Amino acid sequence: MSLRRPDGLGGRAAVAGIGATEFSKDSGRSELSLAVEAVRAALDDAGLAPGDVDGLVTFTMDTNPEITVAQAAGIGELSFFSRVHYGGGAACATVQQAALAVAAGVAEVVVCYRAFNERSGRRFGSGVQRREPSAEGAALGWQLPFGLLTPASWVAMAAQRYLYEYGLTPEVFGHVAVTDRRYAATNPAAWFHGKPITLADHAASRWIAEPLRLLDCCQETDGGQAVVVTTPERARDLRHPPAVVLAAAQGAGRKQEAMTSFYRDGLTGLPEMGVVARQLWRTSGLRPADIDVGILYDHFTPFVLMQLEEFGFCGPGEGGDFVAADALPVNTHGGQLGEAYLHGMNGIAEAVRQLRGTSVNQVPGAARVLVTAGTGVPTSGLVLGTDD
Repeated sequence: MSLRRPDGLGGRAAVAGIGATEFSKDSGRSELSLAVEAVRAALDDAGLAPGDVDGLVTFTMDTNPEITVAQAAGIGELSFFSRVHYGGGAACATVQQAALAVAAGVAEVVVCYRAFNERSGRRFGSGVQRREPSAEGAALGWQLPFGLLTPASWVAMAAQRYLYEYGLTPEVFGHVAVTDRRYAATNPAAWFHGKPITLADHAASRWIAEPLRLLDCCQETDGGQAVVVTTPERARDLRHPPAVVLAAAQGAGRKQEAMTSFYRDGLTGLPEMGVVARQLWRTSGLRPADIDVGILYDHFTPFVLMQLEEFGFCGPGEGGDFVAADALPVNTHGGQLGEAYLHGMNGIAEAVRQLRGTSVNQVPGAARVLVTAGTGVPTSGLVLGTDD
């Protein structure tokens, strides 16, 4: 089948390099140092030099300015630079931005990066401590007086409604945690390498915000991850087979807020991911049955189940059974619960490894991989494929 479709980015850009620092709880160095190390590693993986780069994309939450990273990494002139908002929801959109630039001829080699000391520095899990006056902060003002101060407490509201609506117990969330940790246990790069868990371990972990337990919540990580995006034509001449961008999308739903969309008609789904799903299926021409591996953003286990349902892999309320049945290999690197919390960028890298055939948990014949970004916020997604 042709990779290029008239209504999307299909076949017009590819990921040619991936690179990361080690994943730790105390990196002992600056976030700029982490970013530069990841960028250089990704370029080396692709067989490119810093001077080949003419574009950079990162997150609005990243503390490393594009021009500073360029100087520190030995990159010269930039013809494209961009940032994407909404935390983890930006992950796949960084590649979308890079792909758009490459497809339009604005840049030829664009590096997407994310780096932070999220464990030893600012810990996102600690929630709201001080907010500068803003419209976003005002929206949170409807929740904070009631004790909803942390991401876990915000997600717990939707998770509780999900269990009630479908007559389920928190055990269904445990299937995601167990699956992620099973894959992490065989991944030497994962923080929880060699440490699988059972459903009993999940059920015994302490409450964070009912119905979420400790093992329903992603870890906090110090580290950096980068990916190199270029044209498929150039990528074919580099070190590894290209991971072709078959589709890329962003999505924000009606009545969308950042993690606190409690005034929608229902709380048991993720409308922002539904927007992404419809775009990805339409522009790629693919369907759930065509996907070989799912790399689904797993900051909290309930939202993995809801993503599977939004994409049509299973029906509403059936996500837990779908994961338990291993109906689709999910988060083969261990996810953010098991490998590292890098705002989803390490998931993009795992998708590339699956398509190269180099994952430590390789799915035989993997040719189409779905990758998603953070949920509960405006988000993004990718379908990556082999260079058929």
